[in-house]
Amino acid sequence: MHSFSKRALTAPAALAALGLVLAACGSKVSDTSASAGTPAASCVDTSGDTIKVGSLNSLSGTMAISEVTVRDSIALAVEEINDAGGVLGKKIEIVAEDGASEPTVFAEKAEKLISSDCVAAVFGGWTSSSRKAMLPVFEDSGALLYYPVQYEGLEDSPNIFYTGATTNQQIVPALDYLKEKGVKSLYLVGSDYVFPQTANRIIKAYADANGIEIKGEDYTPLGSTDFSTIVNKVRTADADAVFNTLNGDSNVAFFREYSNVGLTAADMPVISVSIAEEEVGGIGAQNIAGQLTAWNYYQSVDSPENNKFVAAYKDKYGANKPTSDPMEAAYTSVYLWKNTVEKANSFAVADVQAAAGGVSFQAPEGLVTIDGDNHHIAKTARIGEIREDGLIYTVWESDGPIQPDPYLESYDWAAGLSGSDS
Repeated sequence: MHSFSKRALTAPAALAALGLVLAACGSKVSDTSASAGTPAASCVDTSGDTIKVGSLNSLSGTMAISEVTVRDSIALAVEEINDAGGVLGKKIEIVAEDGASEPTVFAEKAEKLISSDCVAAVFGGWTSSSRKAMLPVFEDSGALLYYPVQYEGLEDSPNIFYTGATTNQQIVPALDYLKEKGVKSLYLVGSDYVFPQTANRIIKAYADANGIEIKGEDYTPLGSTDFSTIVNKVRTADADAVFNTLNGDSNVAFFREYSNVGLTAADMPVISVSIAEEEVGGIGAQNIAGQLTAWNYYQSVDSPENNKFVAAYKDKYGANKPTSDPMEAAYTSVYLWKNTVEKANSFAVADVQAAAGGVSFQAPEGLVTIDGDNHHIAKTARIGEIREDGLIYTVWESDGPIQPDPYLESYDWAAGLSGSDS
């Protein structure tokens, strides 16, 4: 199996290269780098009865609609763990920071959390641009990031645990579902940054191998709210379905315009990979009912673990507050860190890395297990339909957890997408 064989940007180059990062595709990380040097000595203090962790999410800017609730779910997991006695006898103390929907800010705040606040791990990030900006900071500092959001794959790092879906656990199952339903053509709509661009390269490779025509492909900057031109192009293209990789509050404007011109799920269904229950409320269920999503978790999942999670979240934040996939993955990531620390009997990064393989948690989404080779986790794929009540209901799910394949090495049609021979 692949295991950390190519390296991303080194820290000194990270901020200067962000312009390239925004347009980049995934890249593997390597175990050698002339400029990386030895990671800085950790300043994590384990002598007291508390241990610090960082929570780094966009609390302002275009991504706040999605990320504030991720912060809240991290806090819920920490509260539960503390109530149960903490980790290795220590209570967890959260140091929260605002990434402000800007990759450069995420990198700066990550450096602060690691070097000044001396946290044992950081939980957060959403966009792939934010993750790619933070990656070299964590690698060069020898620190750990738990990243909770589905993403485009084609990356791994010994310093990141990816607890959201990689491509074969979300995008590929979504495409398989559409193909099974007879979809022969797609229109691609996305935000103009790393995840949508790379996801759409993967979608086009799949489509080429499976006889699906791409009728059009449009990108718009994060935060865009004028979709009249794009929606008109979608309407006239007459595709069988739309594959939507828009992020943040752009989804509100897109679906309201989609509804305004009379397009419905019955006419031209949209499958989205970045719209969860929280965004449905902002869009308005009446504007999006019947449309599809691809995730690994929905509030409507019926299990004892999820029923407990939903009840606890609503009790803490309000009965009208929904739960969603990224929130659940963030919540789960805190427990995976706890379980790994306890298996290692240590907060030290090297010990946590060495102990991670096979660590599992019976999460609200179902059983998840860390792959020690690539630091992704096995997850169940689910296709959902948005209903008038604002919730999403599973219409298809995989037969158990899918092992992570971030480089799509098990798919012949994906050869060459990673830009590597391995």
